[in-house]
Parts: sequence; structure tokens; C-alpha cells
Amino acid sequence: MSDTHAEDFSAARALVDEYTDIEAKMASAATDPVALRKLGRRYAELGQTVAAYRDWDSLRQDLADARADFAAEIPALEAAEAQAADKLRKLLIPRDPDDARDVIIEVKAGEGGEESALFAGDLVRMYTRYAERMGWSTEVLSFTDSDLGGYKDIQVAVKAKGTVAPEDGVWAHLKYEGGVHRVQRVPVTESQGRVHTSAAGVFVMPEVDDPGEIEIDPNDLRIDVFRSSGPGGQSVNTTDSAVRITHLPTGIVVSMQNEKSQLQNKEAAMRVLRARLLAEQAAQAEAEANAARLSQVRTVDRSERIRTYNFPENRIADHRTGYKAYNLSNVLDGDLGPVIDSAIVMDEAARLAAVGN
Repeated sequence: MSDTHAEDFSAARALVDEYTDIEAKMASAATDPVALRKLGRRYAELGQTVAAYRDWDSLRQDLADARADFAAEIPALEAAEAQAADKLRKLLIPRDPDDARDVIIEVKAGEGGEESALFAGDLVRMYTRYAERMGWSTEVLSFTDSDLGGYKDIQVAVKAKGTVAPEDGVWAHLKYEGGVHRVQRVPVTESQGRVHTSAAGVFVMPEVDDPGEIEIDPNDLRIDVFRSSGPGGQSVNTTDSAVRITHLPTGIVVSMQNEKSQLQNKEAAMRVLRARLLAEQAAQAEAEANAARLSQVRTVDRSERIRTYNFPENRIADHRTGYKAYNLSNVLDGDLGPVIDSAIVMDEAARLAAVGN
């Protein structure tokens, strides 16, 4: 059995060589943070595959020795070698190259007025609590709140701590959240106890950690400054510190007003703009290749209704994966892992099928 796998994993041996080469390069790149970050990301990306290859190779050698000298051990070793080969085969399936990246989440209230804005606030709280459980940090970049304390729109950066393996990345988990989230409940403004349906849109973008990765020509930008305003148009300061940046070639517009200085708002706006341009590039590449990564397409298509949150039944239902549970209160408190895992399993199954075809 081991001989039949040997040729299959020539690609894995090449990755082991690359892993060893990166180790040497990281030692010499200690004074170059940008280069070290890129090398570290690739090193982490290869880590599990290299470990799986070494486990399999060790078992292959043990099996060869057993065939020669210890026939009684062969069945157990054959089973272990086959399992190791299966694990390595899965790890060799191409991953989303952005999996290790941090993300920026945008949540926008949709139809439903104040109720939709309150639901947007519930979603932000859910993602924040989930991030805490995962050991990630969150940073609110910009928001427009509503009169009752919800959000008309809000942008939140979610970051992992240090360099992580792709399967542990923020994007690897949260990329499935893009789309329309529907809520069914009795609004606080409803006096007769009737259940209403409203929705909020979620857009998730991988964040650009190296500004040089996305080239932006200053001549392609129109930058306007204006006075920040709070709920209902109330002025929150007396200076023109708010910034609106329009990327002329794509028409993407980003506005920031929550920081105190114009410079801080501009930096935050450029952060979001780079992330949107990266998402735009990914969408274009998928369209041109006509071989969309299903999870990525769901992420950039905010028109797709992906999930329903039914408060009267305490029910959460994901319409893509078929996941359903009656623990909505726990999910909104950050217990989002099983819901996301159902999307990861579905995505991995699709990638396995694609490789097999």
C-alpha cells in the first residue's frame, strides 16, 4: 500500500523542501518585518501539511520494516498509514489563499427601520463575543448608530494574535458570514405583540496587512472632508474632521467620521478601501476563471439570504448548510462555532469533490 502512495505525494515532498527553505530565509530576514510577515504566513500555511507528510512517511517506513520482519504488525500499520495518507491528501487540497488573514466586517441595517438597526447591533455583539472566544481582538472603525441604540451601519476589524495557520485564521472562519441575515421577532416598537421579519446585511473582507500589497494611485482618489454628525444629524464636533474617499476607477466610496482627527479618519478609510479593493480583485478573478470558491462567492454576495434568527422559537437556521438548532440565545452570545463549522464542512466537501473530478 505504501508504494501506491509514494508517487501521489511528490507534491508534498516539494512543500517540505519549501518549508525548510523558508526556515532558513526567516533567520536571515529578522530585520525586515514585512518580509518576515510574508514568510511567516507561508510557513504557518505549510506547517500542518509538512507535519502530516512526516507522519505518513514515518509510518510508510515502519510498514516497510514490518513487512520485512514483523508480519503481525502489518494490519495495524496499514490502517495507520492509510489514515495518515488520507489526512495528507486533504491538506494538499488548495486552500483559500486569504484564510490566514484578519478581516473587516461591515454590518448594515436593511428593511425594518429601527428593528433592523437593533438586529444589526445584535449581530455585532454576536461577532464580538465569538471573537473573544476565539482569542481574537476587535476594533470598531466606524459606525452610525440609531435612535434606540442599534446601528444603521458599522465596520469592525477582527484580528488574530500573532501569525496563525490558515485553518485558524479569522477569514477562514468568518468568510462564510457574508449575506443577508433575517430576524423574526416582536420588535420593541410593536405594541400588539406581533412577530415582524426584518434583515441586516453583512459583508466580510480579508484585511490587507501590507499597504504595498494593493497599489492605489493617489490620482485615482477623490478625498472630501465634512463635519461629523451623530444620530439624527446632530453635530458631534465643530471641525471638518470626517473624511469621504472615492476610488474613481471602481466607484467605491468609504466614509469615516468617528475618530477625532481628519488624519485618523483618513487612515481608517484607507484601511477599509484596501480591503474592499482586495475583495473586488478576488471577485473579478473568480468571474474570469469561472471556477468560484463557493465560500468566497457567498462572502461577496450580500444579496443572498444565508440565515434566519427566529426569536419566538429560539431557533437558528442556516439556509446553505441545513444547520438548525434551538439555542439562538447562546449563538447570539458568541456560541457561533457549530454554525460556522457546518459551513466549513460543506466547503471542504465541495473542494474535495472538485479535486476528484
